[in-house]
Amino acid sequence: MAAATHIASPAPHASSDDFGRIFSEEMDELYQLSFLLTGDHEKAEQCFVSGLEDSVNGNRVFKEWARSWARRAVIQCAVRAVNPRPMEEGDPLPFNGSRDRWANEREETAAILGLRPFERFVFVMTVLERYSDQDCSVLLGCSRRDVVAARIRAFQQLETRSTVTLSGI
Repeated sequence: MAAATHIASPAPHASSDDFGRIFSEEMDELYQLSFLLTGDHEKAEQCFVSGLEDSVNGNRVFKEWARSWARRAVIQCAVRAVNPRPMEEGDPLPFNGSRDRWANEREETAAILGLRPFERFVFVMTVLERYSDQDCSVLLGCSRRDVVAARIRAFQQLETRSTVTLSGI
């Protein structure tokens, strides 16, 4: 009796309808991701739309990877829109008069938006999105050392803002 052989069929690829459904079902989360990265509602909308277009028209991906691919597409669009760069040693700290700019945002969101662009991208990507330092450095076009240093600065700034906010109560 011959043994039956089973050949696994290739995993189906995500279709444009699959990406449309993902962007529709996860609209709030994907827009929030885009807004946290760009710090600007208009740019966030543009990145959301561009992320959808890139997902639909981009490389074929397996269906089970479509959600993470959609998030990555939004991140890549935000990187192109903002072009966040690491601080050079000795760069002065920018004046952060943006507190009023995000007065209508939740306190946690406003704190993240108050970070410098590079630190904000690194924080969102490595902490909130759980990208590895390597993946983050590749997407941002910088070294892993830059990513680690930016994450440390982001945590320090967030901790300082939290202490100031709490002590002002």
